[in-house]
Amino acid sequence: MFNDVIVVQSAVSAFNNAALLAPAFLWWAILAAPLFVLVYFCGAAATARLGGNRGNIMSRAAMVTVVLTLCWVVMFGGNYGVLRDAATVMPFMTAAILFLGTLFVGSHTRGMKLPPMRPWAKIAGGLVVLAAVGLSDMHAWWGPILQIAAFAGGFVAGRGGARHEMPPVAGTLMIIMMATTAMLMQPEFFRFGQLGSLTPAHLLFLLLIGVASAAVFALHNVNPRGRIHKSAFVKLKWMARFMAALGVALFFLTESVPIFLGTAAVFGCMFAMSVWHAGEIPDGLAEKMFAIVIGLFGIVTVMPAMTAVAILYWIMLPRKNTWNAAKFLL
Repeated sequence: MFNDVIVVQSAVSAFNNAALLAPAFLWWAILAAPLFVLVYFCGAAATARLGGNRGNIMSRAAMVTVVLTLCWVVMFGGNYGVLRDAATVMPFMTAAILFLGTLFVGSHTRGMKLPPMRPWAKIAGGLVVLAAVGLSDMHAWWGPILQIAAFAGGFVAGRGGARHEMPPVAGTLMIIMMATTAMLMQPEFFRFGQLGSLTPAHLLFLLLIGVASAAVFALHNVNPRGRIHKSAFVKLKWMARFMAALGVALFFLTESVPIFLGTAAVFGCMFAMSVWHAGEIPDGLAEKMFAIVIGLFGIVTVMPAMTAVAILYWIMLPRKNTWNAAKFLL
């Protein structure tokens, strides 16, 4: 009981538990609200000057989101000193995120040449990046090797081995959901707190990311056919609503990763059924939901730049009442 490691971990846990009473990410988002308002009203001109338009804004927003997520995982992960479990899978989870992220970046930059630099500058820059990746996991001798191999392997595979670009929406959603699941698996690893229940604010925003991601998946992968008889559709929809409400309640009670993923899957099935039953999808709805996912993830990870990118993406889309357009999903 008086082992020095246990004493230190208990002290850190108590400090983090106290911090949980005031979810910092939410207060950061509130403090950044003036910035978001400024981006909303003035961002269209800046986006146009940078060459952004309706045709390329999705791919650019996806690229910025993935790059910022990679930086976040490398710089903010690695808090192994306060992990609640002795045997953790976090090194492998972060390595998977790094591999998929660099695979995404590499596949989308195959035709892009590096700026002209001297050979020694290129080598030095690469070594600095790999050193930062390796230093993100120093809990064991194989930690830096795993992270560097995942980072470099994904980039090389994307630049040279991939035949096609990774789909921007599907790839970004996969990376965001993996990072969200990792935060829920080990909240203390990403500075959410240690050995204590998460606040309703934490759980709500994580759940919103899962639900919005399910909506994007359904809107992008299911075609509206006008199928399913009206009476059968109503019964199936109410059954799906009941299961979704049960999943939400269980998630708030348990903070369980399987329940989180199961609830997101139930919402995904409900949304897919609604899209399949519909005659058509409102123009721009899928893209607006994708922007919502990016904005929510930027808030949770305390990256106002990512949320600002989501706002820039949003204002490039058709200006319609999004709530009225999306109500048919529920």
